[in-house]
Amino acid sequence: MSKVKNIIDSLKNQGIKTDKAQIKLIDRLIKISHDESCFILNLLSKKKNKGIYIWSDVGRGKTVVVEEFLKNINHKNVKCFHYISFINFIHDQLNKNSGLKDPLKQVTDVLTKNCSLIFLDEFQVEDVADAMMIGDLLNRILKTNTKLIFTSNSHPSDIYKDGLQRQKFMNYMNILIDNVEVFKLDGKIDYRTQNIIRSGLIGNDESFDDKKIISLIEDSFGKIALSSDKIVIKNRKLNCKLVKKNIIWIEFISFFTQPTGSADYKFIINKYDWIFISNFHRCNDDSKDIIRRFISFIDIAYANKTKIKFFFNEIEITAIYDGLLLDHLWKRCESRLMEMNNRKYFDET
Repeated sequence: MSKVKNIIDSLKNQGIKTDKAQIKLIDRLIKISHDESCFILNLLSKKKNKGIYIWSDVGRGKTVVVEEFLKNINHKNVKCFHYISFINFIHDQLNKNSGLKDPLKQVTDVLTKNCSLIFLDEFQVEDVADAMMIGDLLNRILKTNTKLIFTSNSHPSDIYKDGLQRQKFMNYMNILIDNVEVFKLDGKIDYRTQNIIRSGLIGNDESFDDKKIISLIEDSFGKIALSSDKIVIKNRKLNCKLVKKNIIWIEFISFFTQPTGSADYKFIINKYDWIFISNFHRCNDDSKDIIRRFISFIDIAYANKTKIKFFFNEIEITAIYDGLLLDHLWKRCESRLMEMNNRKYFDET
């Protein structure tokens, strides 16, 4: 129990008050990491001693709990990967060993040599080639003494849903399910959302430059090295500040200057969990097209209860548009912006 308490206290020092589900997860992580029971006895009892697969909705604190757990255990031979980094590592190793009869065996050996535990964060599979490769590799790792910890937003049975050759992939995943504990981190507290909404709300004069926004995104979603500054919609490339997996960051002027419409906004809102908007400018009727597009975007986002983080900085919402031609539409948009920049709005999303 002392190790559980140490981890709880460490998380508390970071401003995270653990709930019952997270405490239960910490306990399971410790038990799995210290399960050194006889392999034969585990096999006979069908004990799932090869690791743990943790899944939940976004923002429940899966990664932060596992990372704090890893800091507090005595295992020195631990390898940690974000899933994308893991896939890149495998491809690099396969290229290095392309002349071998079974290059995936070499990858397995490299990963498991002097390694007691592998942590795969944000596990996901989208590509058919990666699906076959990762399924085979995980099956090989399960046959070694190396244990696995996964975090994911999906149950293992829902990974790579509707993908090509999915049944073959699921054969691998069923082996995984048989060998690791599948743990759902229940609960409603979204720590990622709490972290984002704490800053920049109405009544908070904090100003965010690009560097500070990047820091906020990385604190909430991880490193953004693998990202893009373009979004492709129906073969059209639109400029963005940053696009990464389930988040998109756009700039008010540069994005809404582009010829976009409601179909584009619906695509963005349906595809991304979080939208960040920065670099607001004061506009008049000379910029009415920008304002019209922005109003349309906000109408759709508001109707869908989309999570949007606005960085208005020194510009008041009421000062974004001071023209006359769109005044009747802007008043409604202004009211919605006020509401969407309020904590209550996030509580309802």
